[in-house]
Amino acid sequence: MNNATTLNKATHFFKEKALYFVLLLLLVVIVSKDTSFLSLNNLSNILTQSSVRIIIALGVAGLIVTQGTDLSVGRQVGLAAVVSATLLQSMDNVNKVFPHMDVVPIPLVILLVCAIGAILGLINGIIVTYMNVTPFIATLGTMLVFYGMNSLYFDYVGAAPIAGFDSAYSGFTQGFFSIGGFRLSYITIYALIAIGLVWVIWNKTRFGKNLFAIGGNPEAARVSGVNVTLNLLGIYTLSGVFYAFGGFLEAGRIGSATNNLGFMYELDAIAACVIGGVSFSGGVGTVFGVVIGVIIFTLINYGLSYIGVSPYWQYIIKGSIIILAVAIDSLKHAKKK
Repeated sequence: MNNATTLNKATHFFKEKALYFVLLLLLVVIVSKDTSFLSLNNLSNILTQSSVRIIIALGVAGLIVTQGTDLSVGRQVGLAAVVSATLLQSMDNVNKVFPHMDVVPIPLVILLVCAIGAILGLINGIIVTYMNVTPFIATLGTMLVFYGMNSLYFDYVGAAPIAGFDSAYSGFTQGFFSIGGFRLSYITIYALIAIGLVWVIWNKTRFGKNLFAIGGNPEAARVSGVNVTLNLLGIYTLSGVFYAFGGFLEAGRIGSATNNLGFMYELDAIAACVIGGVSFSGGVGTVFGVVIGVIIFTLINYGLSYIGVSPYWQYIIKGSIIILAVAIDSLKHAKKK
């Protein structure tokens, strides 16, 4: 093997793994600043935070696989969070927004917010498929619409942080198992269930195979007999369900909800997907990659806050990571062409 071949292989390897080297370097800097970052308690917190983000990212990942995207993610999460919070306040809460209404059973609230999420996702899908609006512009518009809807509802119920939840809701979202000193949250269990569900959909169903076919070449998929419109409507609807369930969990995990909950969640979710190997070129991605991408991005987020890095610098770093991730993805796609 000559030197040129070795150099080419090394260059190719670096291009493929460049983003991971950058993220590893950031992690090394964080740990060097404060070694307590790697404590079991912090790892438990990171895993819990990752779990909600994983559920949300799994929703948007299916859209990216089909060459789409969704900028309304955070606003859908926020709407589900506010609706869940208003229905699950404890009866003895003096600030209960609906004082004469009993606490709604948790399964019913989950069904309600997931139904709302499905409708919002379907609206996105209809705009993209039947109105032929590009996903970026379509979801940019609905992002504003959904935020307006949530703000109107939030103002109607008092325009104040909604807190004081029923103990059953708090237990459902904040509970944990203790395993040898390590706290494994219930939310992590829900994330594992979501991971298993999406893996089955992507790898064991015709619907999943159709999504990757559409992402790889929509025209070829259509000629092969795939109902592109119906499948896109299906994945947008399913994505809305995942966002809604994530919003339900996030409100309970934090312990309160406002109309601004979910702000910028879409960027974290999309960035995590790209970091995890889900290509904007379509037709490429794995559930395992999405999970790893979310965990890596959460590690960086949590770590920068842990060592006291200014939020403004965090925006710069996170934005740079997103640009780098998409640039590397574009280079890979251009080389294949």
